[in-house]
Amino acid sequence: MRILVTGGLGFIGSHLVRHLLVQENVWVTNLDALTYAGNPENLEDVQGNPRYQWRHASITDEVAVNEVLSAEVFDAVMHLAAESHVDRSIEGGLAFVETNVVGTQILLEAARRHGVGRFLHVSTDEVYGSLGPSGLFSEDSPLTPNSPYSASKAASDLLALAAFRTHGQDVVVTRCSNNFGPNQFPEKLIPLYITNGFQKEPWPLYGDGANVRDWIYVKDHIEALWLALIKGRAGEVYNIGARNERTNREVAAALLTLLQLPKETVIAVPDRLGHDRRYAIDPSKAERELGFHPQFGWETALEATVVWYREHRSWWKAIKSGQYRDFYHRQYPTLGTFAHDG
Repeated sequence: MRILVTGGLGFIGSHLVRHLLVQENVWVTNLDALTYAGNPENLEDVQGNPRYQWRHASITDEVAVNEVLSAEVFDAVMHLAAESHVDRSIEGGLAFVETNVVGTQILLEAARRHGVGRFLHVSTDEVYGSLGPSGLFSEDSPLTPNSPYSASKAASDLLALAAFRTHGQDVVVTRCSNNFGPNQFPEKLIPLYITNGFQKEPWPLYGDGANVRDWIYVKDHIEALWLALIKGRAGEVYNIGARNERTNREVAAALLTLLQLPKETVIAVPDRLGHDRRYAIDPSKAERELGFHPQFGWETALEATVVWYREHRSWWKAIKSGQYRDFYHRQYPTLGTFAHDG
């Protein structure tokens, strides 16, 4: 099986590429533009694998996308490339529309033109918007996105499903809850707290810290993606979750314990615009049709994540000394400077 993965140098994408290469008779071409969140170091261990190649191009480059898809016959596209951070989308949403909407349409058309068998579109539970204190999002829940990021992802979902309904294209859509694990870019909550903790820096907590997310370990997510690729029904949406709801304050408390830090490490900051209160999704359909069941418990996976960041300081220090540092200071100007002594 020959698979084109988009965004394979990012957090989830790099774990997916590695997972695919463990499978027998799978060849992977990774299409990645190497934007701020992409990092070649994420896949250094597979660079010499004869079943892997990286093509440096953007999904918004129609010529490049068609060149890649015409170079060999692909059995599937696994589309993960996306602009994915809410705060960045609030700063400026145009890049999110270009990548998440235009880029997805370019890929869909190119995959159809070149006879790709299956198109797996990887999305997020954020397209459903904010949920009340009870209940779960199902695949039939209305899409009510509240940020430019989630709106652009909702639009890309609709384009993917429209390709199935209009052209009969073999499309499957997955919507996953919040991921965490090794290699995650340190603007996200868990790696931000871990790396700030190592550097003796404060942890920003939005609002009252009661926002709820369903947290899933990245290795569980990519197993679900593989199952969706080989077992999912064309034209269907599958919610991927771990039934692991935690408030942001509970996440902070768990990490304070693991890192043996005082509660004063957590500093309240004003809530961000478009900050959804609660996400919680019902993964019953994926469990029933795909046979998906998370294998990693919250405590074990969180501890493993802390260990990884402790053992890979050079990876995240290089990131936090560059573009990310400027972004961090724009978001949290009152929290001091990077100490670089972690």
